[in-house]
Amino acid sequence: MARSSSGAVAGLTAVALAVVAFLAYQASAHVPAALKEPAAVPSAPAPSGGAAADQSRKEPLAAPRGSGRGLRVVYALTDRRVWLVDEAGQVTRTFGVMPSSVNPRPGTYSVTSRSGRITGSDGVRIEHVVRFTSVDNVNIGFSSAVDGSMPEPDPQLRTGGVRMKRADGDAMWAFATIGSKIVVVP
Repeated sequence: MARSSSGAVAGLTAVALAVVAFLAYQASAHVPAALKEPAAVPSAPAPSGGAAADQSRKEPLAAPRGSGRGLRVVYALTDRRVWLVDEAGQVTRTFGVMPSSVNPRPGTYSVTSRSGRITGSDGVRIEHVVRFTSVDNVNIGFSSAVDGSMPEPDPQLRTGGVRMKRADGDAMWAFATIGSKIVVVP
């Protein structure tokens, strides 16, 4: 009798995990268009498509091919998406972001500085700032607005903050310490 009961529990657990995985996929596949399509960015060349962008659209929970190995943050410009990838190459979290008006070039970077809570270059109070490069004297980094907003950046302002929801900002803050690898893909 105990075997039958534990087998039923294992079966129910497997079904529950499959349902959760399916719902997570559905949620990620239905990201609003405002978070999927990049805004016109006059200060940076338009990111080209390619294998990494095509692959990440097909499998939104998988890190893009060609984004490296091991522990890293992957930021896909075209998809407006970030993946946190552990040492084993497993995605621990992925989420949509709102790019800034100035974008980094594709490449590999390291986290250079962090700030707990400051006012962003656009005047918005932000937290969990993780900076990794600069472009034409504009610092580029991830952050979340204290009020939770993720508006389109003002194209008249040269800003480098890649905004995310507060919960995603918390995860980024815990994951990306000084020296952590950041990989930017088209």
